[in-house]
Amino acid sequence: MRLTVEHAATRLEGPLLFLRRTIDAGLGDAVEVLGDGAPRLGRVAALDRELMTIEVLESTSGLRLDGTIVRFFGEPLSFALSPGVLGRVFNGVGEVTDGGPPVAATRHLAIEGLALNPVERANPRDFIETGVTAIDLLNSLVRGQKLPLFSGGGLPHDRLAVAIATHARLRGGEQGDFAIVFAGIGVPWESAEYFRASLAQTGALARTALFLNLASDSSTQRLLTPRFALTAAEYLAYVEGKHVLVILTDMTNYCEALREVSSSKGEIPSRKGFPGTMYSDLATLYERAGIVRGGAGSLTQLPILTMPADDISHPIPDLTGYITEGQIVLSRDLDRRGLDPPVNVLPSLSRLMKDGIGARYTHPDHPALASQLYAAYARAVQARVLASVVGEDGLAPTDRRYLAFGDAFERELVHQQAPRTLEESMDAGWALLRDLPRSELSRLSDAQIDAHLGAAPQA
Repeated sequence: MRLTVEHAATRLEGPLLFLRRTIDAGLGDAVEVLGDGAPRLGRVAALDRELMTIEVLESTSGLRLDGTIVRFFGEPLSFALSPGVLGRVFNGVGEVTDGGPPVAATRHLAIEGLALNPVERANPRDFIETGVTAIDLLNSLVRGQKLPLFSGGGLPHDRLAVAIATHARLRGGEQGDFAIVFAGIGVPWESAEYFRASLAQTGALARTALFLNLASDSSTQRLLTPRFALTAAEYLAYVEGKHVLVILTDMTNYCEALREVSSSKGEIPSRKGFPGTMYSDLATLYERAGIVRGGAGSLTQLPILTMPADDISHPIPDLTGYITEGQIVLSRDLDRRGLDPPVNVLPSLSRLMKDGIGARYTHPDHPALASQLYAAYARAVQARVLASVVGEDGLAPTDRRYLAFGDAFERELVHQQAPRTLEESMDAGWALLRDLPRSELSRLSDAQIDAHLGAAPQA
């Protein structure tokens, strides 16, 4: 039932419209704001006994308090969905922008997400191959996981996001069951066009639902973009039974919009001006990843955020790290040295990697190889520090070998000209370990050394 309210507007501040509360409405209910020009979509953002706050999802330019009418729909914002969302391009609030017809809906779902009983969640399992060696081999992405990518301003996270969206696949599974939901949040027009054109040229757009919220769009739209994208992903995963990888970039823009809207509401700020509710707000997005026990599909998240001033302790990466299951960290130093992708392996971590690799999912020797490469690269970094003090000539012969290993690790394993299969990544890893003394390979069994390395050089 729709109710209309007139002459109740008291204040208009940016994208927020404040009304006297003259009817009962629910938090998050959809509304339509009528005034000069076309109707504007909105939702109820806050309520108290006397006032209600409406988030207007389009420009409020031209609205006048004395001529504004608000129509209440009596239900939350929803998204009209069908399998036809794949291959389509939407704006930040789920409207088709690719010039094609609207999606012929078979289901309407509330954008705040499906209510899942935690008991019904299954443990994330199975390996998703991204084509990126530093992820697949050393920080594996597991189906049902939420694994963020921490970047910095000017680093090539957009290019990495497109590469993953283009090449991500399930090993041994039917690729028709795998889909991508890609959301650009608060991105410049050039980046949005890069995402669209790149996915279209590689053919990946056919299995992708692409959501593009531009930097010129309102901050309130920015808050809804990941919700519309995740609603589409939930439909594809839990209704259509697909395995869905959701890429969200850039979550820093989302958090900045959250701070802007919170300030407009008059909420008390917390760390660095962000609202104290930012942790729970981010959790409502990240926790939509997972696998439902007995269900056919799954939802995996790869959110990308740029760390302000490359500060990993900033509230945005800090809170994200608490909610998610690890992080992939990009390095400005590696980027300056021309390595692509510039993944800093040592601070990167996938907490669920052990549950998705090994004999059942990838290769029996994958866990041991990853562990040995990590240990050797950590030793190489220590040798670099020592060499900066005593000089390379002052190092022991074994430390000089590790120094050479560290350079080769970055140049031949982390850096890659094209996507690699897991087998190609493992071959590159074994090739690097052949240059280390056999006595140093303590993470590998004798059988693994004999099978993959043969007669390794002795110390």
